[in-house]
Amino acid sequence: MVNAQQQALRDFTKYIWWKTPDDALQYERRLIAQVMNLGDWEDARRLETTFGPEKLVDALKNAEAGWFTPRMWNFWHYRLGLAESEDDIPTLPTRKFQ
Repeated sequence: MVNAQQQALRDFTKYIWWKTPDDALQYERRLIAQVMNLGDWEDARRLETTFGPEKLVDALKNAEAGWFTPRMWNFWHYRLGLAESEDDIPTLPTRKFQ
């Protein structure tokens, strides 16, 4: 039997189009971040109601470079109550070359 979270994740694999659905499901945090960044309003709301804020906060706090646009990075920090002003928003993750 498939629960609501498993079904939602399967439906959201369309947001990781470069992998097969089964491969995309191996990266839950990345999949959630991808919906947060690219999802339409209905999918974003489904993500929030199905997973709750903890999983979305986890995706933000563990995001890698390129997972979010600046606009969506700011939006989700405000939406999830992690920021009250621009000063509260951490900088986007960036790639570091050594």
